[in-house]
Amino acid sequence: MSTTEPLSPINEQGLEIRPTPRREMNLYPLDTFAYDFPGREIKINFEMPEFTAVCPFSDFPDFATIRLEYVPNQRCVELKSLKLYINSFREVKIFHEHVINVILEDFVRACDPLSVEIEGDFNIRGNIKTVVRASYEKQKAVGSKQKAVGS
Repeated sequence: MSTTEPLSPINEQGLEIRPTPRREMNLYPLDTFAYDFPGREIKINFEMPEFTAVCPFSDFPDFATIRLEYVPNQRCVELKSLKLYINSFREVKIFHEHVINVILEDFVRACDPLSVEIEGDFNIRGNIKTVVRASYEKQKAVGSKQKAVGS
């Protein structure tokens, strides 16, 4: 029947698809600082309404509002570095689905949060509205205490 082979992209439009390779993205690093209250779970929300990247198909800019909510573990993200990191996508050619995963991976690597949810709410283009969501939850260590209901 069929063999398992990687999917090749289908490009019926004949366009040159040129996403920026990850190693060439030159994204600003995310800085962090110590969270002085580890064990006390708080939610931190950011909304970044001026996100831009470049469509790898058309070379037109993509605009989005990025929403990020996280529960810190032992480190919090420093806001200026987050702003510079998000702004550094401005010249990056990347698909909507990929940019949210890149942000998630970089954020988890930098902060090691207990949990994080990221949403990319992309502006309408060609009558299509795209919203992409990704999340991460840190695995609890074996033998760790669970929060009791009602406490």
